[in-house]
Amino acid sequence: MQTVRDADGKTYLLVKHSAESSRVRDPATGAERYVDNDDLSVVDGESPLATAAGGLPESVRRIIRAVHDDRSLGLLIVVADEGPLSAIELLDTTDLCESDLHGTVTELRAAGLIDEVDVAGRRGYAATDVATDALDRLRRRSVADETA
Repeated sequence: MQTVRDADGKTYLLVKHSAESSRVRDPATGAERYVDNDDLSVVDGESPLATAAGGLPESVRRIIRAVHDDRSLGLLIVVADEGPLSAIELLDTTDLCESDLHGTVTELRAAGLIDEVDVAGRRGYAATDVATDALDRLRRRSVADETA
């Protein structure tokens, strides 16, 4: 598999190469089509795996990279849906101990998914626009899959 670009500058994954044409896959849609070889050029130095991942929105990729289990994903969802929430509220309403909450919040902050904010004079957390966008995209896709 290779990363290729067509004459219009669109990036694809090369699925199959033959003498006159090649089958390519659009990383954003998964759709495959045949393109004349003369209209394709190999993109040197770009990993085909990175190209495949690039088909997902950056906000979704950021959540995937930052969230390691259902508890950390759940914490992000709770902060996005109910926040901003103080650290004390999070300790009271979740099953996370202080140490686990601190570690998870630190990872989510480092990924740019939550920000530290003031909540009624106490330290708290709010979801960033990136997190909200990604969760909205994931939820829309989930609902679409269920109704299909």
